[in-house]
Amino acid sequence: MASTFSPTSAARALLPGSTSRPLFLAASASSGRIQPSRKGLDFRRGRFTVCNVAAPTAAEQEATASAAKETQRPVYPFAAIVGQDEMKLCLLLNVIDPKIGGVMIMGDRGTGKSTTVRSLVDLLPDIRVVVGDPFNSDPDDPEVMGPEVRQRVLQGDTGLPVTTAKITMVDLPLGATEDRVCGTIDIEKALTEGVKAFEPGLLAKANRGILYVDEVNLLDDHLVDVLLDSAASGWNTVEREGISISHPARFILIGSGNPEEGELRPQLLDRFGMHAQVGTVRDAELRVKIVEERARFDRDPKTFRESYHDEQEKLQQQISSARSNLGAVQIDHDLRVKISKVCSELNVDGLRGDIVTNRAAKALAALKGRDSVTVEDIATVIPNCLRHRLRKDPLESIDSGLLVIEKFYEVFS
Repeated sequence: MASTFSPTSAARALLPGSTSRPLFLAASASSGRIQPSRKGLDFRRGRFTVCNVAAPTAAEQEATASAAKETQRPVYPFAAIVGQDEMKLCLLLNVIDPKIGGVMIMGDRGTGKSTTVRSLVDLLPDIRVVVGDPFNSDPDDPEVMGPEVRQRVLQGDTGLPVTTAKITMVDLPLGATEDRVCGTIDIEKALTEGVKAFEPGLLAKANRGILYVDEVNLLDDHLVDVLLDSAASGWNTVEREGISISHPARFILIGSGNPEEGELRPQLLDRFGMHAQVGTVRDAELRVKIVEERARFDRDPKTFRESYHDEQEKLQQQISSARSNLGAVQIDHDLRVKISKVCSELNVDGLRGDIVTNRAAKALAALKGRDSVTVEDIATVIPNCLRHRLRKDPLESIDSGLLVIEKFYEVFS
């Protein structure tokens, strides 16, 4: 996708180091006029057009992925997680249907929130991507194509190289800078070489994947604003010195945190499709089992992972089958009306609660291998879809999830 900018609008960009002259002037001091490279350039009445910088080659991308796989830390198997069924179910439903909108996991410290989320990596299915594209572009869906791939498709290019790759999980550190999250533009390269040199950030990497924020309630406000904007529109726009680039940023947003360490901004909380509450296991026998399993993993991670290989394979096949059959799952009109009635009587703002509950119920039916939604499916998912959307009452002592369940049985009875 091409973009234009005027040299005068970028005259404030200075060369690093000893020179203090504007970058476009310093680059042409020998001739007294601006002489940028002709590559990707179109001079017209004092303005010129620059193109996107080339993406990494397929070989570079494959080498990077291979090196990362060899050096990554061993991940605790998802099938080995003891208890925490509510959290595990919410994560699986979001993998089956990413349009649910992510999950917020809140609970006590040391309850396995981060371990469970990161263990999801082994279960993530393969997706079709354009080779060498930094935005994980879908070759069939224009809504999640990067700017260069979309331009090629519009020009009638049918020879896009396509491969399959695992859905990526990207960690967003609390100390990340805005440039690292959104991506940044190399002004010097743009003006001297005539190309819009954009370095994609974490949002580009997370497109069509999972963006995980640990301790999300401690995230800086300016990063929260960036996440809100991308989560709302599904696009990330970078503006730097008159140069603009937009790319798709559709991801499953997963956050975890301890409510004792601070509340989450309501604007961001509403962006999470589901909300899971995690408590400390109280059963002594179960606690001993968890400790023993963790000790086995720490002692020999490879052997421990191999012992759960069959269960992991079975779960992965179940997820893959559910994703394939999701489109065939139906929900009766009568059940839709009752879901909306529950939302209405609970005074849930907006329609996100209705939409997410319908999607989650269909994903659960697909996970169980059925082609129609039952009342039990709705009863299972509706507390997780609505509890964080209820208005806070400081005098209310009843858990919001229990309020949702009470209203559900009142309506569905």
